Amino acid sequence: MAARRQPKLLDAGAPVPDVGAKLLSGGETTLREIAARGPALVAFFKISCPVCQLTFPFLERLHAAGGLAVYGISQNDARDTREFNEDFGITFPILLDDEDAGFPASDAFGISSVPTLFLVERDGSISHVVEGWRKKEMEWLGARAGAAVFRQGDNVPEWK
Repeated sequence: MAARRQPKLLDAGAPVPDVGAKLLSGGETTLREIAARGPALVAFFKISCPVCQLTFPFLERLHAAGGLAVYGISQNDARDTREFNEDFGITFPILLDDEDAGFPASDAFGISSVPTLFLVERDGSISHVVEGWRKKEMEWLGARAGAAVFRQGDNVPEWK
């Protein structure tokens, strides 16, 4: 059996792919529709990923501050994703990347690992990409959103 060729991860400057996905809360949207509403942070994840479990509560803090829209894109089914949201206190909108369809959103963005975050601007361009966990990148995103991502007493690694 031949190895599947992995698509290249989209870089800053690339246009956001016009891929649609179901919203966990019901209905559908596209990544371009999300971008058109204003800057948005799009975070791909898998519920079993320990680095995603570390990252998502901090993304929730960004979302709660209100300065930057945050959207998760789950590579799991709706039931497991709802459970993840409950366990980690996630309230921002989540899109479902359909495994049965071959993960169209993940493939369009060239995802090979999670979490991978994309800052998408209103014009539909990707301005920033973060693979994995980087404390400095989270601080930068917090500054961009006007939010303190970390609180006194948080013990977070520099990278993962």
